[in-house]
Amino acid sequence: MTGWLPVAPCTPDGCARHTGAVRAPLPAALLLLSGCALVLLGVACVPLVRLLGAGPRRRLTRRWARAVPQAFGVRVRVRPHAPDRAPGGGELVVANHISWLDIPLVASVLPGRMVAKREIRCWPLLGSLAALGGTLFIDRDRLRALPAAVRNIATALRSGSRVVVFPEGSTWCGRGGGGAFRPAVFQAAIDARATVRPVRVTYRTAAHSSAEHPTGPAAGAVAFVGADPLAASLWRVVRAAGLTAHVDLLAPIPADGEDGRRALARRARTAVLGPEEPRRTGLSGRPGQTAVASDRANRPAESVHH
Repeated sequence: MTGWLPVAPCTPDGCARHTGAVRAPLPAALLLLSGCALVLLGVACVPLVRLLGAGPRRRLTRRWARAVPQAFGVRVRVRPHAPDRAPGGGELVVANHISWLDIPLVASVLPGRMVAKREIRCWPLLGSLAALGGTLFIDRDRLRALPAAVRNIATALRSGSRVVVFPEGSTWCGRGGGGAFRPAVFQAAIDARATVRPVRVTYRTAAHSSAEHPTGPAAGAVAFVGADPLAASLWRVVRAAGLTAHVDLLAPIPADGEDGRRALARRARTAVLGPEEPRRTGLSGRPGQTAVASDRANRPAESVHH
């Protein structure tokens, strides 16, 4: 365990709870089977999809990624608040991190090369799939490896690639303000003179929506935090009825380097989550736990962090 890794105070008992309507076990089980089948279908088709041109490949990736949350019973709403990037330029996509669902949601609108911890490369099946998809693997446990990771991301951005990262460095439940955006990855955007595209991901339930508050509060059913097993998270999602994921594409931020990586990280974090609040204990009243303790072998696509 290394002390420089980010701290996430969220726990399954304190955060990952659904208080709205629930599906019966049989319909939920059918959704679970359909969602897992669609994921496996995507894995099986990767070699064929790689033979396609860039345009068709992006369109298929978007459609598949959009279908994954829907197959698990989650409606998707995309709200573009700004035009897409200019053609040919590199783009660093930064989003808040609540759930494993965040990854297909972001890929459904802004597909790109994900940044993931190196352990994922060794996973059976999924490791090979991630490598085939152009994932940039980083060593999260070695601070000395950070400069090389920043250089690799900058190289990808200079080539015109879109790179997707979750700079909180760990999942948060969506309440309590979220985590800080770690500045290291923003140095790559500055070095490559790339554009930073903030993306906000939120989850809502129909039971809490109204004309006065159309989006409702954050839905705890999707939170994938702490020592939560993946199987438990999957079952909680398919049992929760009326879940809607909202993906807000926010205005791009130019990474001109004048203010430095820390200021750029704060600007992106403010756009996505608002100004950072002082560090507090967990939402359940317990002290925060490190991301090493909370990120198990099944946690996908974490970020470079300082």
